Amino acid sequence: MSNREVAAILYEVADLLEIKDVKFKPVAYRRAAHEIETLSEEIGRIAERDGLEEIPGVGTHIATKLREILDTGKLAYLDRMKQEVGPGVRELAGIGGIGPKKAMLLHRELGIDSMENLEAAARAGKIRGLTGFGEKSEQNLLLGIAARKGTAGRSLLGEILPVAETIRTRLAVLPQVRQIRLAGSLRRMKETIGDIDIIVASAEPEPVMAAFVTLPEVSRVLGRGLTKSSIVLASGVQVDLRVVDEGQFWTALLYFTGSKDHNIALRRRALGRGWSLSEYGVKDEATGRNIPGSAEEDLYRMLGLPYIEPELRENTGEIEAAEKGTLPRIVPYDAVKGDLHVHSQWSDGRDSIRDLAETARARGYEYIAICDHSRSAEIDRGLTVEKVVQQRAEIEQLNRESGGIPVLHGVECNINEDGTLDLPSAVLRDFDLVIASIHSRLRMHGDEMTRRLLAAIHNENVDILGHPTGRILLRREPADLDLPAIFETAAAQHVALEINAYPSRLDLSDTNCRKAKEFGVNFSLGSDAHATGDLAQMQLGIATARRGWVTAEEIINTRSLEGLRAWLGG
Repeated sequence: MSNREVAAILYEVADLLEIKDVKFKPVAYRRAAHEIETLSEEIGRIAERDGLEEIPGVGTHIATKLREILDTGKLAYLDRMKQEVGPGVRELAGIGGIGPKKAMLLHRELGIDSMENLEAAARAGKIRGLTGFGEKSEQNLLLGIAARKGTAGRSLLGEILPVAETIRTRLAVLPQVRQIRLAGSLRRMKETIGDIDIIVASAEPEPVMAAFVTLPEVSRVLGRGLTKSSIVLASGVQVDLRVVDEGQFWTALLYFTGSKDHNIALRRRALGRGWSLSEYGVKDEATGRNIPGSAEEDLYRMLGLPYIEPELRENTGEIEAAEKGTLPRIVPYDAVKGDLHVHSQWSDGRDSIRDLAETARARGYEYIAICDHSRSAEIDRGLTVEKVVQQRAEIEQLNRESGGIPVLHGVECNINEDGTLDLPSAVLRDFDLVIASIHSRLRMHGDEMTRRLLAAIHNENVDILGHPTGRILLRREPADLDLPAIFETAAAQHVALEINAYPSRLDLSDTNCRKAKEFGVNFSLGSDAHATGDLAQMQLGIATARRGWVTAEEIINTRSLEGLRAWLGG
């Protein structure tokens, strides 16, 4: 089993323990799951050398559970709890605005045991009278249900992209393949993906299709033809391959990249010029002939538009902006000069500061910020005041050594329920930068949660608001917040809003980035890396920024180190 699969079982154990209102254990299981998820080594190999208890957060009890998982592929302890709690309550607990305790309350008081029953009860006004609920709660529940339905059958971009790239690379080496590109929502870098689309240009499709349906990742073949074949991977993800003539590749790539609404808008524009636009080409209706072209840029130029990047193609104003010449120059993938959110062994990271800095240098960064967690109820391995001093000494030593990149001493400080931070101001002011984040009580009432964040933003030591809405994609809805108030205050207080590149966060979302831009906020990009390999996650954060129309000038870590220090001191 992969590390992620093992971690997923432990996360589910933690969720069920919370539903059963068990104290302390959920935190322990989540910590162990997080550690396993970020391991740089396969957990199976660690188990083979009897090293499970060397993993931070894994004691004798959890190690025993891990051995059972690795030996059998399942966990009897989890199966028993599933029977006790029932699938309906587990489903309810995963809907935004509910959580474990409220799920049990709904089940106990109203007999609600499914999302369908919950939706019916909310629409009938039956929930607002329960303790902890109100009319607004019912509205939020309906929004949470809609969001959950919208993500059914989808996977994280960060999980699917490496798989798709592996398949693309295997097919690209075939002599019959002239061009090959990923398409669909994956090329547009949406935060969650339904399936994988691949477009190939070839005059000999049969060998390409034969190689595709016999890839080692294939679980079953849904269909095989000369122009299209579909497979299902062992993970359950569907992959569609389309092979076209090389002369059609440019319009086929545009068409299958989408989005559907963007394509419709382009087709209307083509019709206004007397042309029909399809995956097969651009045809002049008057002559019946195809208009020549070889790249997407040619098509946009024909339509009187500058090239529109795939991440922007959602028909949310990009065509109108392109027409007016107001389309922003979104941040390039190579514009980030340093990672501003990295965890080391000093809190819940896997690797040393030295190893992280060396990996960052190999990635071409000019600097890196180590921002380990402060100690809290959620992060028991976090920094105490004493450890802050020790860590600073290590970073200063590294910075004195030649050949390395500058390491900034930062911290990710937890925002307490009252908006204060869990390190004193006298300590915080000596850091190079301070990220303030919420890791607890994410289901507070919207007014309370907003006041909590606003208080943190007003803290003179805070430079960055980390993963602002606290969402976990496919698992936890964003916190209930007055985002315009957050954006306005962050801009006024010179606090950057983080676009967190961790695959399950990507927070702020693309749509919230666009809204935040209207208030003139600055953004920070951080991988939230917990191991050297996680530094590569930055690509996902940049993609989110691009989808949010964010420019390089609006991101503080596209600046040089001197420019970043100037911003932090501003």
